[in-house]
Amino acid sequence: MEAAITLLAQGNGDAKVLAGGQSLVPMMNLRLAQPGILVDVNRIPGHDYVRRQGNELIIGFLARHEDVKQSKVVREACPLITAAYEFVAHGTIRNRGTLCGNLCHADPSSEMPAVMLALGAMMEVQGPAGTRQVPAAQFFIGLYETALRSDEMLVQLRIPVAPAGQGWGFHEVSTRKGDFAYVCVGALLTVQGCRIATAAVCAAGIGGRAVRLDSVERSLVGQPAAEQTFQRAGEEARRNVSPSGDLMVSGEYRSELIEVLTRRALADAAGRAN
Repeated sequence: MEAAITLLAQGNGDAKVLAGGQSLVPMMNLRLAQPGILVDVNRIPGHDYVRRQGNELIIGFLARHEDVKQSKVVREACPLITAAYEFVAHGTIRNRGTLCGNLCHADPSSEMPAVMLALGAMMEVQGPAGTRQVPAAQFFIGLYETALRSDEMLVQLRIPVAPAGQGWGFHEVSTRKGDFAYVCVGALLTVQGCRIATAAVCAAGIGGRAVRLDSVERSLVGQPAAEQTFQRAGEEARRNVSPSGDLMVSGEYRSELIEVLTRRALADAAGRAN
């Protein structure tokens, strides 16, 4: 690990970490990334772990997507991750790509940055000056941009375990299942006495980075866990985003999707709560 950090520092901003390569190599092929130094971390032993430690799920930087997707520990501790993985990439990519690498790539249409925001994940980052903890809310800055410095690595994730009774839902629309999302929405709810006690709602595909839908969350707390509530929440989501169009879909279609998928994700989360 220390040797990799040293090489990154020696690169003076011209070095990139190579783990799975499922994001970096295509970017290099398209000449969107042209690093002078590739630091291959695949032979650093002991960092492909996925384990529960107290009230946290801990995931190392070499944990492959498929291992996280299939993990019973993840399914029990953070079921939203498992639900979202039904839409993440294709088998050959998941077999090689890493979760931490995906988060560092920070594609605005990628599912996992949004999921980490909803879960309140902590990103443990290591560089020459030592280790620092970066909340997911501060990690994703913009289009393919994170809070990582050029001489730092994301070395592990620390994700709070879902509290008892928390429900989850995740919905996405894309060209094919496994492709990047036009829009995806994830939701977490706890319900007490038929009313929503806590809510977390995340989305990707609607701007330069994944986001938490704060106004939607505020509109939900204290309201009945009912279809009318979820309908209003979907409308609130639509009012508070202004997605742009591209060669694939229009901004208007994305606005429609954010409303519909928010409603569906919340209905699923409420149905699973308690």
